[in-house]
Amino acid sequence: MRFLHFSDVHLEDGFREVPWRRFLNKRFVGYANLFLRRRKYYARAPQKLARLAEFMEAIDVDVALCSGDYTALGTAPELAHARAIVRPFEAAPGGFVTVPGNHDVYLPDALEVFEAHFGDLLVNDLPELAADGVWPLVRLFGEHVAVVCVNSSRPNPPVFRSSGRVPDAQLAALERVFTHPKVAGRFVFVMTHYAPRLASGRPDTPQHGLENADALLAATARLERGAIVHGHVHKCFALRVPETGVPLCGAGSTTMEGREGLWIYDVEPDGAWITRGRWEGESWRLDEGSRIPLADLPVVVPPARPSTAG
Repeated sequence: MRFLHFSDVHLEDGFREVPWRRFLNKRFVGYANLFLRRRKYYARAPQKLARLAEFMEAIDVDVALCSGDYTALGTAPELAHARAIVRPFEAAPGGFVTVPGNHDVYLPDALEVFEAHFGDLLVNDLPELAADGVWPLVRLFGEHVAVVCVNSSRPNPPVFRSSGRVPDAQLAALERVFTHPKVAGRFVFVMTHYAPRLASGRPDTPQHGLENADALLAATARLERGAIVHGHVHKCFALRVPETGVPLCGAGSTTMEGREGLWIYDVEPDGAWITRGRWEGESWRLDEGSRIPLADLPVVVPPARPSTAG
Protein backbone atom coordinates (compact mmCIF):
# COMPACT_ATOMS: atom_id res chain seq x y z
CA MET A 1 0.00 0.00 0.00
CA ARG A 2 1.13 3.52 -0.75
CA PHE A 3 0.80 6.35 1.79
CA LEU A 4 1.26 10.09 1.21
CA HIS A 5 2.42 12.09 4.25
CA PHE A 6 2.23 15.89 4.21
CA SER A 7 2.10 18.50 6.96
CA ASP A 8 2.15 22.12 8.13
CA VAL A 9 0.42 23.67 5.14
CA HIS A 10 -0.53 26.86 7.06
CA LEU A 11 -3.44 28.08 4.96
CA GLU A 12 -5.08 31.41 5.64
CA ASP A 13 -7.71 33.39 3.76
CA GLY A 14 -7.60 36.71 5.53
CA PHE A 15 -9.27 37.57 8.82
CA ARG A 16 -12.04 39.95 7.75
CA GLU A 17 -14.72 37.75 9.34
CA VAL A 18 -12.90 37.36 12.65
CA PRO A 19 -14.14 39.67 15.45
CA TRP A 20 -11.41 42.02 16.63
CA ARG A 21 -11.72 40.76 20.20
CA ARG A 22 -10.31 37.42 19.03
CA PHE A 23 -6.97 39.23 18.63
CA LEU A 24 -6.77 40.63 22.16
CA ASN A 25 -4.41 37.83 23.14
CA LYS A 26 -1.53 35.82 21.65
CA ARG A 27 -3.12 36.10 18.19
CA PHE A 28 -2.12 39.77 17.99
CA VAL A 29 1.56 38.80 18.15
CA GLY A 30 0.95 35.85 15.81
CA TYR A 31 -0.77 38.06 13.27
CA ALA A 32 2.08 40.60 13.40
CA ASN A 33 4.56 37.80 12.72
CA LEU A 34 2.36 36.53 9.89
CA PHE A 35 2.01 39.97 8.32
CA LEU A 36 5.68 40.92 8.63
CA ARG A 37 7.38 37.60 7.90
CA ARG A 38 5.54 34.29 7.51
CA ARG A 39 2.79 35.13 5.01
CA LYS A 40 5.13 35.47 2.05
CA TYR A 41 6.38 31.91 2.52
CA TYR A 42 2.85 30.46 2.22
CA ALA A 43 1.37 32.67 -0.50
CA ARG A 44 1.19 29.73 -2.95
CA ALA A 45 0.02 27.12 -0.46
CA PRO A 46 -3.40 26.56 -2.11
CA GLN A 47 -1.83 26.01 -5.53
CA LYS A 48 0.75 23.59 -4.14
CA LEU A 49 -1.99 21.56 -2.46
CA ALA A 50 -4.09 21.50 -5.62
CA ARG A 51 -1.11 20.10 -7.53
CA LEU A 52 -0.45 17.67 -4.68
CA ALA A 53 -3.96 16.23 -4.95
CA GLU A 54 -3.33 15.64 -8.67
CA PHE A 55 0.06 14.09 -7.87
CA MET A 56 -1.57 11.80 -5.29
CA GLU A 57 -3.89 10.42 -7.94
CA ALA A 58 -1.17 10.14 -10.58
CA ILE A 59 1.12 7.99 -8.42
CA ASP A 60 -1.70 5.79 -7.07
CA VAL A 61 -1.63 6.77 -3.41
CA ASP A 62 -3.93 4.59 -1.30
CA VAL A 63 -4.10 6.69 1.90
CA ALA A 64 -3.34 10.35 2.64
CA LEU A 65 -1.88 11.35 6.02
CA CYS A 66 -1.57 14.90 7.34
CA SER A 67 0.13 15.60 10.66
CA GLY A 68 -1.57 18.94 11.29
CA ASP A 69 -1.09 22.71 11.19
CA TYR A 70 -3.67 23.50 8.55
CA THR A 71 -3.89 27.16 9.61
CA ALA A 72 -1.88 30.08 10.90
CA LEU A 73 -3.94 31.27 13.88
CA GLY A 74 -6.70 28.70 14.34
CA THR A 75 -9.65 30.98 13.54
CA ALA A 76 -12.99 29.78 12.21
CA PRO A 77 -12.59 31.23 8.65
CA GLU A 78 -9.11 29.69 8.36
CA LEU A 79 -10.29 26.26 9.46
CA ALA A 80 -13.26 26.37 7.08
CA HIS A 81 -10.99 27.47 4.22
CA ALA A 82 -8.42 24.78 5.04
CA ARG A 83 -11.01 22.02 5.12
CA ALA A 84 -12.26 23.06 1.68
CA ILE A 85 -8.72 23.10 0.28
CA VAL A 86 -7.78 19.64 1.59
CA ARG A 87 -11.08 17.95 0.76
CA PRO A 88 -9.66 16.39 -2.45
CA PHE A 89 -7.35 14.25 -0.31
CA GLU A 90 -10.41 12.45 1.04
CA ALA A 91 -10.72 10.94 -2.44
CA ALA A 92 -7.76 8.63 -1.79
CA PRO A 93 -9.08 5.04 -2.00
CA GLY A 94 -8.36 4.41 1.67
CA GLY A 95 -9.30 7.90 2.79
CA PHE A 96 -7.62 10.68 4.74
CA VAL A 97 -6.20 10.44 8.28
CA THR A 98 -5.18 13.48 10.30
CA VAL A 99 -4.33 15.00 13.66
CA PRO A 100 -4.51 18.67 14.69
CA GLY A 101 -1.44 20.85 14.87
CA ASN A 102 -0.71 23.46 17.50
CA HIS A 103 -1.74 26.26 15.10
CA ASP A 104 -5.12 24.57 14.60
CA VAL A 105 -5.84 24.68 18.36
CA TYR A 106 -3.90 27.92 18.81
CA LEU A 107 -6.03 29.11 21.72
CA PRO A 108 -8.85 27.45 23.71
CA ASP A 109 -11.51 29.04 21.49
CA ALA A 110 -10.19 27.01 18.53
CA LEU A 111 -10.83 23.57 20.02
CA GLU A 112 -14.54 23.41 19.20
CA VAL A 113 -13.99 25.07 15.83
CA PHE A 114 -11.45 22.44 14.79
CA GLU A 115 -13.86 19.74 15.90
CA ALA A 116 -16.66 21.34 13.88
CA HIS A 117 -14.66 21.40 10.64
CA PHE A 118 -12.42 18.30 10.97
CA GLY A 119 -14.22 16.13 13.50
CA ASP A 120 -15.81 13.91 10.87
CA LEU A 121 -12.31 12.83 9.80
CA LEU A 122 -11.49 11.59 13.30
CA VAL A 123 -12.96 8.14 12.71
CA ASN A 124 -11.72 5.39 15.02
CA ASP A 125 -11.79 1.77 13.86
CA LEU A 126 -11.20 0.56 17.44
CA PRO A 127 -13.09 3.10 19.59
CA GLU A 128 -13.09 0.74 22.55
CA LEU A 129 -9.33 1.39 22.95
CA ALA A 130 -9.69 5.19 23.12
CA ALA A 131 -8.68 6.64 26.49
CA ASP A 132 -8.92 10.40 25.87
CA GLY A 133 -11.86 11.36 23.66
CA VAL A 134 -11.18 9.63 20.33
CA TRP A 135 -7.47 9.20 21.12
CA PRO A 136 -5.54 7.06 20.44
CA LEU A 137 -7.31 6.91 17.11
CA VAL A 138 -6.75 3.68 15.19
CA ARG A 139 -7.26 3.12 11.46
CA LEU A 140 -6.78 -0.30 9.88
CA PHE A 141 -5.80 -0.68 6.22
CA GLY A 142 -5.85 -4.03 4.47
CA GLU A 143 -4.33 -6.90 6.43
CA HIS A 144 -0.91 -5.41 7.07
CA VAL A 145 -1.02 -1.71 8.06
CA ALA A 146 -2.42 0.35 10.93
CA VAL A 147 -2.26 4.09 11.58
CA VAL A 148 -2.35 4.99 15.28
CA CYS A 149 -2.82 8.69 16.00
CA VAL A 150 -2.04 10.42 19.29
CA ASN A 151 -2.87 14.07 19.82
CA SER A 152 0.11 16.07 21.10
CA SER A 153 -1.33 19.52 20.29
CA ARG A 154 -2.96 21.84 22.81
CA PRO A 155 -3.76 25.54 23.17
CA ASN A 156 -0.76 27.61 24.23
CA PRO A 157 -1.96 31.02 25.50
CA PRO A 158 1.53 32.23 26.61
CA VAL A 159 3.04 34.27 23.79
CA PHE A 160 6.41 32.55 23.59
CA ARG A 161 5.30 28.95 24.17
CA SER A 162 4.35 26.51 21.42
CA SER A 163 5.18 23.20 23.08
CA GLY A 164 3.07 20.06 23.06
CA ARG A 165 2.45 16.97 25.12
CA VAL A 166 0.84 13.57 24.55
CA PRO A 167 -1.55 13.13 27.51
CA ASP A 168 -0.59 10.33 29.87
CA ALA A 169 -3.86 8.49 29.21
CA GLN A 170 -3.05 8.26 25.51
CA LEU A 171 0.47 6.99 26.16
CA ALA A 172 -0.81 4.38 28.60
CA ALA A 173 -3.34 3.18 26.01
CA LEU A 174 -0.68 2.55 23.36
CA GLU A 175 0.35 -0.78 24.84
CA ARG A 176 -3.23 -1.99 24.62
CA VAL A 177 -3.42 -0.75 21.04
CA PHE A 178 -0.15 -2.33 19.88
CA THR A 179 -1.01 -5.72 21.42
CA HIS A 180 -4.64 -5.78 20.25
CA PRO A 181 -5.29 -8.78 17.96
CA LYS A 182 -6.36 -6.51 15.10
CA VAL A 183 -3.14 -4.44 15.35
CA ALA A 184 -0.42 -6.84 16.49
CA GLY A 185 1.78 -8.00 13.61
CA ARG A 186 0.91 -5.06 11.36
CA PHE A 187 3.21 -2.29 10.19
CA VAL A 188 2.14 0.62 12.44
CA PHE A 189 2.38 4.31 11.59
CA VAL A 190 2.24 6.29 14.83
CA MET A 191 1.17 9.79 13.78
CA THR A 192 1.30 12.93 15.89
CA HIS A 193 2.06 16.59 15.26
CA TYR A 194 5.15 17.23 17.36
CA ALA A 195 8.61 15.86 16.53
CA PRO A 196 10.06 13.54 19.19
CA ARG A 197 13.54 14.43 17.92
CA LEU A 198 15.09 16.92 15.52
CA ALA A 199 17.14 15.99 12.45
CA SER A 200 20.23 16.15 14.68
CA GLY A 201 18.79 13.45 16.93
CA ARG A 202 18.42 15.95 19.77
CA PRO A 203 15.14 16.87 21.47
CA ASP A 204 13.51 20.14 20.47
CA THR A 205 13.60 23.08 22.87
CA PRO A 206 11.28 23.11 25.91
CA GLN A 207 9.34 26.10 24.56
CA HIS A 208 8.78 24.59 21.08
CA GLY A 209 9.00 20.82 21.36
CA LEU A 210 7.24 17.75 22.71
CA GLU A 211 7.49 17.84 26.48
CA ASN A 212 7.27 14.06 26.95
CA ALA A 213 9.11 12.99 23.81
CA ASP A 214 11.13 10.39 25.73
CA ALA A 215 7.92 8.77 26.98
CA LEU A 216 6.52 8.54 23.44
CA LEU A 217 9.73 6.96 22.17
CA ALA A 218 9.67 4.48 25.05
CA ALA A 219 6.04 3.60 24.29
CA THR A 220 6.92 2.80 20.66
CA ALA A 221 10.06 0.83 21.48
CA ARG A 222 8.01 -2.40 21.58
CA LEU A 223 6.91 -2.03 17.96
CA GLU A 224 8.52 -4.54 15.62
CA ARG A 225 7.66 -2.67 12.41
CA GLY A 226 6.48 0.87 11.90
CA ALA A 227 7.37 4.54 11.90
CA ILE A 228 6.61 7.69 13.88
CA VAL A 229 5.37 10.31 11.41
CA HIS A 230 5.04 13.96 12.39
CA GLY A 231 5.28 17.61 11.38
CA HIS A 232 5.80 20.82 13.42
CA VAL A 233 9.48 21.27 12.52
CA HIS A 234 9.60 22.86 9.06
CA LYS A 235 12.36 20.62 7.78
CA CYS A 236 11.79 17.35 5.94
CA PHE A 237 13.90 14.57 7.45
CA ALA A 238 13.90 10.88 8.35
CA LEU A 239 16.21 9.07 10.75
CA ARG A 240 16.50 6.50 13.47
CA VAL A 241 17.42 7.20 17.07
CA PRO A 242 18.65 4.77 19.75
CA GLU A 243 15.60 5.30 21.97
CA THR A 244 13.20 3.38 19.71
CA GLY A 245 13.39 0.73 17.02
CA VAL A 246 11.11 2.54 14.58
CA PRO A 247 12.24 5.48 12.44
CA LEU A 248 11.10 9.08 12.82
CA CYS A 249 9.81 10.72 9.63
CA GLY A 250 9.05 14.44 9.61
CA ALA A 251 7.32 15.83 6.53
CA GLY A 252 8.40 19.38 7.38
CA SER A 253 6.18 22.02 5.81
CA THR A 254 4.75 20.85 2.51
CA THR A 255 3.89 24.38 1.35
CA MET A 256 6.66 26.59 2.79
CA GLU A 257 8.46 28.37 -0.05
CA GLY A 258 11.92 26.88 -0.50
CA ARG A 259 11.37 24.08 2.03
CA GLU A 260 8.54 22.10 0.46
CA GLY A 261 8.61 18.52 1.68
CA LEU A 262 6.59 15.32 1.86
CA TRP A 263 7.12 11.58 2.10
CA ILE A 264 5.72 8.64 0.20
CA TYR A 265 5.70 5.33 2.07
CA ASP A 266 5.28 2.02 0.27
CA VAL A 267 4.37 -0.74 2.73
CA GLU A 268 4.28 -4.38 1.70
CA PRO A 269 4.12 -7.57 3.78
CA ASP A 270 7.86 -8.08 3.30
CA GLY A 271 9.12 -4.53 3.78
CA ALA A 272 8.56 -0.78 3.71
CA TRP A 273 10.23 1.99 1.70
CA ILE A 274 10.34 5.77 1.96
CA THR A 275 10.70 8.20 -0.96
CA ARG A 276 10.96 11.99 -0.93
CA GLY A 277 8.47 14.09 -2.88
CA ARG A 278 9.83 17.35 -4.30
CA TRP A 279 8.23 20.55 -5.55
CA GLU A 280 9.53 21.58 -8.97
CA GLY A 281 8.04 25.07 -9.13
CA GLU A 282 4.70 24.13 -10.69
CA SER A 283 4.28 20.44 -9.90
CA TRP A 284 5.40 17.61 -7.64
CA ARG A 285 7.63 14.68 -8.51
CA LEU A 286 8.92 11.56 -6.82
CA ASP A 287 12.66 11.65 -6.17
CA GLU A 288 13.24 8.01 -7.07
CA GLY A 289 16.91 8.33 -6.23
CA SER A 290 16.01 8.97 -2.59
CA ARG A 291 14.00 5.74 -2.23
CA ILE A 292 15.32 3.65 0.68
CA PRO A 293 14.02 0.86 2.91
CA LEU A 294 12.82 2.34 6.17
CA ALA A 295 14.95 -0.25 7.94
CA ASP A 296 18.07 1.25 6.31
CA LEU A 297 17.60 4.81 7.55
CA PRO A 298 20.68 5.91 9.50
CA VAL A 299 20.77 5.93 13.28
CA VAL A 300 21.66 9.45 14.46
CA VAL A 301 23.35 9.73 17.84
CA PRO A 302 23.90 13.37 18.77
CA PRO A 303 27.27 14.18 20.33
CA ALA A 304 27.28 14.54 24.08
CA ARG A 305 26.98 18.10 25.31
CA PRO A 306 30.16 19.49 26.87
CA SER A 307 30.22 19.14 30.64
CA THR A 308 29.97 22.35 32.64
CA ALA A 309 31.12 20.70 35.86
CA GLY A 310 34.30 21.74 37.62
